Amino acid sequence: MSEITLRTAVPADAPAIRELTRAAYAKWVPLIGREPKPMGADYEAAVREHRFDLLSVDGRLAALIETLDEGDQLLIENVAVSPDHQGRGLGRRLLALAEGLASERGYGRIRLYTNQRFAENIALYQRVGYRIDREEAVSAGVVTHMSKALG
Repeated sequence: MSEITLRTAVPADAPAIRELTRAAYAKWVPLIGREPKPMGADYEAAVREHRFDLLSVDGRLAALIETLDEGDQLLIENVAVSPDHQGRGLGRRLLALAEGLASERGYGRIRLYTNQRFAENIALYQRVGYRIDREEAVSAGVVTHMSKALG
């Protein structure tokens, strides 16, 4: 049985966060013809400004979730699971963690956004209770905004 640990990121984790995110999102490049936004993020700045929860399996980083407190709700900015750990429920586990953080802060809602073409991600979010709020055309495609009522 694997040992799963969870901890909050520190600035020294930025390179590992970047590496995991790039690996997790690489599968989408052929679908959309470019690197998704998280692949090019400045993780040194993001670790200072946002919360990252890191999930390790047997001592190796396997998944992460990046959240941002917006004052009245929590925004999930990024969920990334390494390709060799996808399909094992780690993403769901991290979504539940973020929902717990939002509830602890007294928020009645949590939100996220994703590329409209990432159908398997949208389906997962819907299976765990998120609904599509709106779609927004941007220069790089269509963003699907989703949220979940809490409590």
